[in-house]
Amino acid sequence: MLNTVGPNRHLTERRAALPPAWSAACIDYVVLKDHIKQNVKPYSLNLSPDIRTPSFAEAVQTRMGSLQTSVAEFFRLLDAGVDNLAKFYVEQCAQLKAEYEEDGRSSLATADRGLEAQEVEASVRVEEARKLLQDVVKLERFVFMNYTGITKIMKKLDRHSGLRLSEAYLYRLTFLPFYQSETVLRLKKRLIEEVSGTTPSSTNGVTTPTAGEGQETAPGLSLPIQPSRGTWFPPASIGPQNKVLVSMSGPHGTDIIGAVLDCVARHKCNVDDFVLSRLYHNVTFGCLINLGPDNVDIFRDLADAARKWDATLFFDVQDQKEVLPQSLEDAPYSNRTKYTATVLNQDGLTPQFLFDWTRLLLDERISVEKMTRLSAPGSKLCSIDFRLSVPAEVDFDALRAQLFQLSATHHTDVALQPNDVFRKNKRLVIFDMDSTLIQQEVIDEIAKHAGVVGEVARITELAMNGEIDFKESLRRRVNLLKGTPVDVLQTVKSQLTFTEGAHFLCRALKRLGFKLAVISGGFMPLALYVKGELGLDYAFANQLRVSPDGKTLTGETIGPIVDGQRKAELLEVIAQAESVTPEQVIAVGDGANDLLMLAAAGLGIAFNAKPKVQKQARARINQTSLRNVLYLLGYTDDDAKELADSC
Repeated sequence: MLNTVGPNRHLTERRAALPPAWSAACIDYVVLKDHIKQNVKPYSLNLSPDIRTPSFAEAVQTRMGSLQTSVAEFFRLLDAGVDNLAKFYVEQCAQLKAEYEEDGRSSLATADRGLEAQEVEASVRVEEARKLLQDVVKLERFVFMNYTGITKIMKKLDRHSGLRLSEAYLYRLTFLPFYQSETVLRLKKRLIEEVSGTTPSSTNGVTTPTAGEGQETAPGLSLPIQPSRGTWFPPASIGPQNKVLVSMSGPHGTDIIGAVLDCVARHKCNVDDFVLSRLYHNVTFGCLINLGPDNVDIFRDLADAARKWDATLFFDVQDQKEVLPQSLEDAPYSNRTKYTATVLNQDGLTPQFLFDWTRLLLDERISVEKMTRLSAPGSKLCSIDFRLSVPAEVDFDALRAQLFQLSATHHTDVALQPNDVFRKNKRLVIFDMDSTLIQQEVIDEIAKHAGVVGEVARITELAMNGEIDFKESLRRRVNLLKGTPVDVLQTVKSQLTFTEGAHFLCRALKRLGFKLAVISGGFMPLALYVKGELGLDYAFANQLRVSPDGKTLTGETIGPIVDGQRKAELLEVIAQAESVTPEQVIAVGDGANDLLMLAAAGLGIAFNAKPKVQKQARARINQTSLRNVLYLLGYTDDDAKELADSC
């Protein structure tokens, strides 16, 4: 699980676990925090817009007068803590150095003994070096814990006072002893070499031969080091590899990125992750780096770079026990699932809808991780893709009901789908025909020529009311067409009107490598015509029986009736034939007999559908054009234009 413990409690717990002398040397985060709460926050310069005061100037003057005293007292408290920390650090450094030199003198005392005695002493020396190295690392972690506390309390001061003082104060710390000690760095290097057995050495001309190799005199703090046979301790595992989130914001675009990366490269810090946000010339660039104890000067260089580029610098030291999200763009919460919500309205997304939509997300504790504009830049804002982090306890049935109501209120579609690998990896699209790919219901068009429009309409209404099922409805309606000339089908074919965007969508999907099919409760001659016009790969529909002379309809169908169950079965058959999984299938339809097909697909879209279908479908499009289907796949208008130009 991700760590959600606040810095106050965490730092307090770590301090309480330290030995008394070490605890006394810590920055007192609690005292400083309480001072801010009681003496700084009430006089913040972050004034509320609705502040009620006869004179704004007097209000500001009063607050600044109070802050002058309270902020100064804050820094007196903090400086006292920092001075105490620096004094303790210097004392500990001196003690570590003295222990190292004492161990070195002890080693010299055995230089004139026999080889066996020297090897025993070498083993003891390695163990002593290991313990001393642990003490060095402990001191480094202690300093970093306090440095983390200082950065967090300074951020709190900035936030509650309305002043920006943290950058200047933290820069001041870079000149203090605990920020970086050359003595400790050299000591740590020598200890790592001793523990790992990587640097043979000698002192004062006293040589101890091992395995035929000569000894060297190590510079700096080095004293006689006896390599240990069979001992290997990886230097990379020594010391706290602290993760630090660095971000720089300013008006100089790519220069900001370059400034951060220049510092990171010069100090040889590994970059774990990064994120970039741009608003015209203004850029915020953040990166998560691994900071070792020997390259903490990066903070001073970053501060210099921020001043050079008129930028704002922010950094946050991550606690080592904290489990970070996989990406800097991820919401820092555990037990979450990623979803994509596509919102669209061909007439433009209204501010009221966007507010109500955001309010719904807040009520459900759903976090927005990313927003992407899908409609063309410079045009009306019609569609946005939201990447969401959804808590596991969210009731999706209730959520979908809320989304349906929100969509109906604002005449704006909200399509929610898992944000997984299949979102943009769809490979097969199944369309209904009537009122989906074409604007008419073909049986009604045939009925017009047969003179039975009223009778067909009454049977259709019985089916819609649930009084008869689709199969019985189809049988009765087809029976009314008995004796109708077959030529009527050709006439109806010439009168069909394709839905806006149908040709474009099918061309674009084919260009992207999709396989396309129409599965209709209508009739095969017209389905084959639609298949040819749109370049589809498959067509399935009901087959009308004709008289022996081929001139009239008999009022019967041949073969299985294509009802809702049959549509779902045919979807599965086509998917298997194309070697795609159900998650890679999109189904688009408008009627109740499409519901099973929509449910069987990875993405089922109710297109200008009946209310019952819209309530049950996982995605809805109530716009005039079928090209809006591309939005639900994450494609932008620019993507669509590129596809159109290539077709």
